[in-house]
Amino acid sequence: MQIEGEITGIIFRNESNSYTVAKLLYNGIETVVVGKIYTIAVGERLKLTGEFSSTRYGNQFNIESYEIVYPTSVNGIKKFLGSGLIKGVGAVTAKQIVDKFGRETLDIIEFQPNKLTEIPRISEKKALAIHDNVVGLKQVQSIIIHLGQFDISVNMALKIYEVFKEETLKVIQTNPFSLVEHIDGIGFATADKIASKIGIDENSEYRIRAGVLHCLKEASEKNGHTFLPYDTLINNVAKLLNLDEVENNNLFENVINTLAMEKIIAKFFHKYTTIVALSKFNYYEHSVADKLALLCISQEEEYFNIDDEINHFEIINKITFHNEQIEAIKTAINSGVCVITGGPGTGKTTIIKCILSILDKQNKQTALLAPTGRASKRMSLATGKEASTIHRALAMDFATKNFIFNEKNPLPYNAIIIDEFSMVDISLAYNLLKAITRDCKVIIVGDKDQLPSVGAGNVLADIIESEVVKVAYLTQIFRQEENSLIITNAHKINQGEMPEIDNNSKDFFFENKIELEEIKNSIVSLVTKRLPQFLNISPTQIQVLAPLKIGICGIENLNRELQEKINPASMFKPELEVGKNVFRQGDKVMQTTNNYNIEWRKNNISMNQNDINITNFHNNIQGQGVYNGDIGYIREINRQNGETVVEFEDGRECVYPRTEISQLSLAYAITIHKSQGSEFDVVIIPSIAGPSLILNRNLIYTAVTRAKKMVVIVGEKKNLKRMISNKFLLKRNTLLKDYIKESFEKAKILFGE
Repeated sequence: MQIEGEITGIIFRNESNSYTVAKLLYNGIETVVVGKIYTIAVGERLKLTGEFSSTRYGNQFNIESYEIVYPTSVNGIKKFLGSGLIKGVGAVTAKQIVDKFGRETLDIIEFQPNKLTEIPRISEKKALAIHDNVVGLKQVQSIIIHLGQFDISVNMALKIYEVFKEETLKVIQTNPFSLVEHIDGIGFATADKIASKIGIDENSEYRIRAGVLHCLKEASEKNGHTFLPYDTLINNVAKLLNLDEVENNNLFENVINTLAMEKIIAKFFHKYTTIVALSKFNYYEHSVADKLALLCISQEEEYFNIDDEINHFEIINKITFHNEQIEAIKTAINSGVCVITGGPGTGKTTIIKCILSILDKQNKQTALLAPTGRASKRMSLATGKEASTIHRALAMDFATKNFIFNEKNPLPYNAIIIDEFSMVDISLAYNLLKAITRDCKVIIVGDKDQLPSVGAGNVLADIIESEVVKVAYLTQIFRQEENSLIITNAHKINQGEMPEIDNNSKDFFFENKIELEEIKNSIVSLVTKRLPQFLNISPTQIQVLAPLKIGICGIENLNRELQEKINPASMFKPELEVGKNVFRQGDKVMQTTNNYNIEWRKNNISMNQNDINITNFHNNIQGQGVYNGDIGYIREINRQNGETVVEFEDGRECVYPRTEISQLSLAYAITIHKSQGSEFDVVIIPSIAGPSLILNRNLIYTAVTRAKKMVVIVGEKKNLKRMISNKFLLKRNTLLKDYIKESFEKAKILFGE
């Protein structure tokens, strides 16, 4: 049967699968309707197909399918326009428009949008924007409903629509695999599921093409590779498609050659092996290599005697540099590009401060950069000079999704110091270096023994191993408080030795637990009771860093347990269920992807004057962009439309629409990989058994070096020892090291060396 009515309230909503319990005004009676509704807002009018059933909660209508019926009543139109679905139209503007045009409002918007300018504060530009949003919404909603049958989320459906517009349904019916090429976040499995439902042959060139691209993307995203050997790629594609490798070899080869001719991928012979790479990564590695060689060669003859400046810095700061520190400072000042690498306590920050003071005396315009907001904030506090994230310094043009600063519009600096460079992937390195002039000094600071970047590439390691760029190694430990073991133990771990865990220090402790349930319970107790009482701090100042996502001691389970203790459910706290997560007002959360479009606002405080994405207004600062790894707290959740306000640790406040909340994850516990570039007062680490590909020395070393004041490891000693003994680090397939050597030789010839 069919019923039709207006949505008057949303009782429950799961954004991950669109399962909804809502109230519908049907024949003057509020009726509970249950089922998948892909987009919904109070005030919408729906025609539902399904059946009534009787449950312990009363009668409800079970939805089998539905369509959107646009409202015709004045009140319904007003609610629809003010529901938040139409960008730029809030409740006040909706009332003004409907009061003016009544039941003809939607026709006016669609066919005569210029009339909207009769409303105060609606310009011609805004009128056209409202028109575009309403017309687009009709198309989008029909597409969302169609894609919903393939379990494609609303957020992903919107991304697909942004690319293909009105051609979306046609594209999906003819070649759903094109989604893999054009839409970030659509994997091969999703496209293959659609293709199977609409009857596309398993030997289709479309399918093989998508399989090749998927395998190359997966290799970069999961393992950091910038290329795969040809034979490895063929083997991976055959397994993915469940096709015989030998029988289909010619077909695979033809598809790869076609992609190469289209310059989507690069296929070439290198060191006795045919390799295949996504064209962008091969281009990035070539470009980074060329720029590094140019920077090195063009400033090679520059030399400054800075002994007096170093002596003056030592006197002012009452310190005496070690010889290797002095050598690092001289190398940085007298090189076009240099790397300063060392573990915790080796004086990297003090060296940076000295370099800054010398560059200031040379009247150099210097920028301090880091990959993450937390790392840049730490850099600012340590040096007393404003630092910025690399993304923010490059300034995103949100219309084109490209950085404003580039080779045609370079950054206005004579010197750039980049900290935590081990986190920089090949894409970010490319965008930064192409925005640097050839006379700009680049000083790279990082710990070569930290985990490599999450993204593709192995940039810091490749630069060091190229033996072309000058490298200063710091090995002497200088920063070490009495009875402190964090730094000492970090270096022991890095050298393959067991740390001191006799619990006699003031900042490094080990709690022996055998069973996973015991380890989990101990961690929860430490975070919620024991350490807060012992240190007189809030549980939110304690960060759990776990090696794995799943399992009893994985971050997913630990977050649920910690949330229940730290921020339990309450009728006074609104919450949202999104996939496996329940987000609740007051929760500690982390942004898990770069979102360049989301707007933020914060109180007016001192900011980098070169940050052109930020505009002052009254007593606030506004801007755009939240980045992977940013941590904050949920301050408010709108029960009706699901909008969620998050305040990040640096004061930025963002409003997340319901469709973007999946970008957040609970952050009482985070993976060690996500902790890179950050520091926390207190760190708790579970020591558990697991795959040797993941649980290695680099991982535990990275976790321990994230702590400023205390480390607590909970688990079995044998598992800790196994991690420290495990030197295995999955070798990344990259070409940057070789390209740097080649580019340096070419540059020497070009410059007559």
